[in-house]
Amino acid sequence: MKILRFRHPEKQTPVWGVLDGDTVTEIRNPFRDSPEKSGITLPLSAVQLLPPTKPSKIVAVGLNYQDHIAELGHTLPPNPIIFMKPSTSVIGPGETILLPDLSARVDYEAELAVVVKKRARHLKREEVREYILGYTCFNDVTARDLQTQDGQWTRAKSFDTFSPLGPWIETDLDPHHAEIKCYLNGTLRQHSNTCHLLFSVEELLVFISSIMTLLPGDVIATGTPSGIGPLHPGDSVTVEITGIGLLQNSVQRETSCTKS
Repeated sequence: MKILRFRHPEKQTPVWGVLDGDTVTEIRNPFRDSPEKSGITLPLSAVQLLPPTKPSKIVAVGLNYQDHIAELGHTLPPNPIIFMKPSTSVIGPGETILLPDLSARVDYEAELAVVVKKRARHLKREEVREYILGYTCFNDVTARDLQTQDGQWTRAKSFDTFSPLGPWIETDLDPHHAEIKCYLNGTLRQHSNTCHLLFSVEELLVFISSIMTLLPGDVIATGTPSGIGPLHPGDSVTVEITGIGLLQNSVQRETSCTKS
């Protein structure tokens, strides 16, 4: 099942829905085992897709593919390396990534993201699946030069628009064997499979929930493979995960006109 959030042409507030082919059916509570359908349907082409969840926080994982670790010249970490991204960094499919004046190099990072279904704390490995709503595409946009300068990652990862997410949440996906790709202006730049994750989805949720409470809608970004590279104004960047779909975003330089 594909769960999405969208802007209804006749409603003021965002609406949840499920996608069947090219038809969107409105639902009322996506976090229930069987979401209640309202009976209202629309063609997908008639709605504006929004980020498929509104997380209270994004917990991201660094250095979780061995080829990416080698690419950056790091050693294998004994435990997951986690960092936070604010909810204000989230944008949806089709929205624009803004390159801040503070950074001279901003990179794309294609990732599989996990969306939490219900409040979770101190999970055991065997119960992790019941706490997962589903999976979506994520782009962990990063100011690489600031990351190097600071020696920690908060500033580099937290700018507005630095967390593209979408296009929807796929509830039926094997997270251990999902092919992940990133295209820059139509050219393949990243290509891997989640079978190469150093720490699996189950290990990540057990580890993270031992530290903090996860809330419904929160996002766990599982890390990026090798092939990272810079974004420039006018670029188009697409994250593709087999079984989910495509997350595409344009890129432009942030100016006084684009700041909210």
